[in-house]
Formats: sequence, C-alpha cells, structure tokens
Amino acid sequence: MFDLGYFKIPFFVATCVLFACTFLTAECTQFWQLFLTQGVGVGVGCGIMWNPVVVIVSHWFSKRRGLALSLTTVGTAFGSIAFPVAAQNLIPLIGFKWTVRVFGFILMATLGTANLLLKRRLPPTNVRGGFFNLKAFRNKAFTIYCISGVMILLGFYTELTYLSVSAVAIGVSKDFSFYILAIANAASALRVLFGLISDKIGAINTIAVSTAITGIATIVWPLAKNESQLIAIAAIYGFSLGAYVSLYSAPLVAMGQMEDAGRRVGMFMSLIAFGGVAGPPISGAISTATGGFVAAGYYSGGSIIFGVALATCGAVPPSWTAMGQIL
Repeated sequence: MFDLGYFKIPFFVATCVLFACTFLTAECTQFWQLFLTQGVGVGVGCGIMWNPVVVIVSHWFSKRRGLALSLTTVGTAFGSIAFPVAAQNLIPLIGFKWTVRVFGFILMATLGTANLLLKRRLPPTNVRGGFFNLKAFRNKAFTIYCISGVMILLGFYTELTYLSVSAVAIGVSKDFSFYILAIANAASALRVLFGLISDKIGAINTIAVSTAITGIATIVWPLAKNESQLIAIAAIYGFSLGAYVSLYSAPLVAMGQMEDAGRRVGMFMSLIAFGGVAGPPISGAISTATGGFVAAGYYSGGSIIFGVALATCGAVPPSWTAMGQIL
C-alpha cells in the first residue's frame, strides 16, 4: 500500500487502533480481552506503522542510510527500558489502570507528532504483482535473505524472553532479574555504532558479524553460573542484536527499485514473523523437556548462526550488486 501512495490514512488508522487498544488494556479483566487488545490490536497497529516508516527513512537517505535507520530504531531500545521500569515503579503508586493510561497519553504525544511530521519523498508508483509479489523470489538474493531471516528470528528473541527466568534459576533475586533485562535493552541502544559501520563496510557485512555474536551469546547464556557472568552475556547479547533490528531493511531496499521497496520490506517482515512467533515457544518447549535452558540455547544460537551463514552465502557474486556493498 505504501508504494501505491497509501501512507497517511493507514498510519493514522493504525495510530488510533494503538491508542484504543492501550486504553482498553486498562479495563481488561480476562485473558481473552488482553489477547485481543495487546496480542491482536497492538500487533496489527504496530505492523501497519513500522514498515512504511523504515521505507520513508530509506527515501530520504542514501549515503548515510545505515546511520539514519539505526537512529530511527534506537527509540525501541529506549522504550523497552523506560516502559517496563516505569511500570514497575508506577503500579504500586497509582495502580495498573492509571499506569496503562499514562502510557497511552505518552503514545498520543509521540505518535501524534509522527503523524504530523512523517512524509514520503518519492511519488507513489503503480507497482505490478499485487501485495505479495511471488515474482520477487526469482531474485536468489531476496529468497535466501528471507529464509535466513526466518532462521534468525527462530532464535533471536529466546534469550530476551527467558533472561529473567534463567537469572532467578541461578540465584539472582527476582527484583534484580528484571533489571538484567533492562541492561540488555540498554546495551542495544548502542546500535547507532552499527549504523555508522554499515555505511562504511555495507549492511550485510555488519549484520553478519554482529548477529553471529548474538548467536554465540545465546549459546553461552545458559552456561552463566552467577550474576556477573549473566550481566556480561546479557550486555553483549543486547549490544549485538541492535545491528539486525536496525539494519535488516537496508539490503532489502538495495535489492531493487525504490518504488517497490515497501512491498519487499513488507513481504520480508510477513515471512520472518513466523520465525519470531514460533521461536520462543519452541525454545520454551525444549527447556521444559530438558529441565534447563542449555539445550534451548544451543537450538536458538545455532538457528541464528545458521541464518547468518545463509545470508552470507546469498551475498556472493552475481547477487552482490543487488544487496549493496557486500563482502
């Protein structure tokens, strides 16, 4: 839809959905209500808003695209620090309902500003092939990159999901285990460095090295024996994952014409969503079956590293020109 010129109205509608679902969360009393508001409503709203924003940034920046994308996504790191910490401190003071409402008002201010300021640079184009263009998979680089994305997402968020639980399992207090997660999120705010590096050596090269480190950190995470080791691993994990989160779209934009970039990014995100949804439950099932997180760490970290290897293998001639400054 973005490529066809539909941006402002879908973005505004998604913003309203996000507002409504946030305020309705404060009134939820049953699980199915939370599932609809947070699981469905917020997910759909964020999905509609996120991809066009990434492409808009790519519209406006070429030489410094990596830096621009990393600056755009650094807000997610700050939000993942601020909102959980604020919730933990506000709920005892003003209660759950008003805490959620405060978050809703914050969203009104930030997303209201985004609705006013965001603007595409290039005119819309009547792209052919429909919303999900199967002909795009004739591009070997695009196909391999999509498969690698699914594999990476199968393990990417396992450590982030179970970090606090694993901390308690090795004797870290429940109160401090929450802050270990915040440390990982804080480290990911340094992703701006990866944006600078990618503008020098290419997005795929930057993603390959940093995401491989993410895989290694995921493998060794369950092997931590004490609080200090877990903090160090969490910081390395959080720092390294910032590259993929901020730069994944850069190779996609470079794989074809800018007029079709929105659809390529949307197709990619739709596919890797299956990995993101399935990954943590699979890791949880492995953990339950084995009585610990070691096997889950091997599975998740191995999946990430395998995905990185796929992306790297797909980035060799003759497809390198389609992916931008590769190898």
